[in-house]
Amino acid sequence: MSKKINVLMVDDEDQFRATTSRLLTKRGYDTTMAGTGEEAIEILKNKPHDVVVLDVKMPGIDGHEALSRIKRINPETQVIMLTGHGTPDSAKESLLREAFDYLNKPCDIDILCLKINDAYAAKHYGEPIEEKAARDIMIHIDDYTMVSEDDTIKGTIQKLMESFKGLVSSSRIMETGHRSLLVFDEKNELAGILSILDLIEAVRPAYLSAPKPSTADSVQFSSMFWAGLFTTQTKMLADKKVKDIMSESPLRVDENTNLMEVANLMFCERCRRVIITSNDRVIGIVREQELFFEMANIITRAG
Repeated sequence: MSKKINVLMVDDEDQFRATTSRLLTKRGYDTTMAGTGEEAIEILKNKPHDVVVLDVKMPGIDGHEALSRIKRINPETQVIMLTGHGTPDSAKESLLREAFDYLNKPCDIDILCLKINDAYAAKHYGEPIEEKAARDIMIHIDDYTMVSEDDTIKGTIQKLMESFKGLVSSSRIMETGHRSLLVFDEKNELAGILSILDLIEAVRPAYLSAPKPSTADSVQFSSMFWAGLFTTQTKMLADKKVKDIMSESPLRVDENTNLMEVANLMFCERCRRVIITSNDRVIGIVREQELFFEMANIITRAG
């Protein structure tokens, strides 16, 4: 979607608001935060928002009452409720009060984004987009960890570890990590990809894959043979260049490619991710996780 979606996130926990604001802004949403239902209502009186994400349990008026008041201000505002586990009655009440949908905590940020996009589509197009394209679920290129093909493995692993440290996981919201990095050459063109599996393959000494006489099996695979090998090989890997062990660039598809076509390509080619392009320019990536989250979204929506 070309327009930034205006999202109002309502929750009484300061840290949650700050964290969620960062994650949603990073994914391209125009995000406003409110600490109470009363504050949210005042914000909406002055500035309409496309989608409101509303916690059920808050001091003052609770989420259900806030939902009713929001709908009185503007019936077209789409509201997604955040509810605790094991509260089907609360979820049912939310839908009766015309909430667009609800999510249980803990909430994965990618699923929340899918729900926000569907709510926006429902407001502006009358119903959620039934058949999405690759661009609708992709991770934007700016949100993915990137390295140079001349970077060392040591530096690259540090970058990957930093991306994991930045993840959020709490009782309220979770963020999934990237288990691969996009590799660019000196012309800033996508040259390949470095995955954790590439690192595991590279740490194995080459002679493990070489043909050997059957009489050598008992020696090669003894406990003495394996002792210390992983540590030694890993240390040797540190100063190698990314280009020495990276995989080829994943297959590319246009941003308008239908998700069934993406799924079929992943299955037939046995690939876990595809690159998304717009006019031959790399703009994002779709992993198997994104397809899974969209499948879960469709099934949940169908009831």
